[in-house]
Amino acid sequence: MVEDLSPQCSRKGCRAPGAWSLLWNNPKLHDPAYRKTWLACDDHREYLTDFLTARAFLREVTPFRAPQRDSSA
Repeated sequence: MVEDLSPQCSRKGCRAPGAWSLLWNNPKLHDPAYRKTWLACDDHREYLTDFLTARAFLREVTPFRAPQRDSSA
C-alpha cells in the first residue's frame, strides 16, 4: 500500500508544505542537464538556497506546483 503524502520541505526536521522547488545538480556527479529537486517552505527557502549556492549546485528556484493527480484511476 502506498501512502498519499503531501510534498514537504526538504530541511531536516521540517514538515511544512513545500512552496518552492530548488533545482540543483552536482557537476562532479551529474550530467549538466540533470536536475534534482529539493522542496522548501517559505521559512527555509533562503537556508536551502544558501546551502546549495555555497557548493555551486543550485541551478534554479521556482514556485512549487504539485503534479495534477489522475482522477480517472
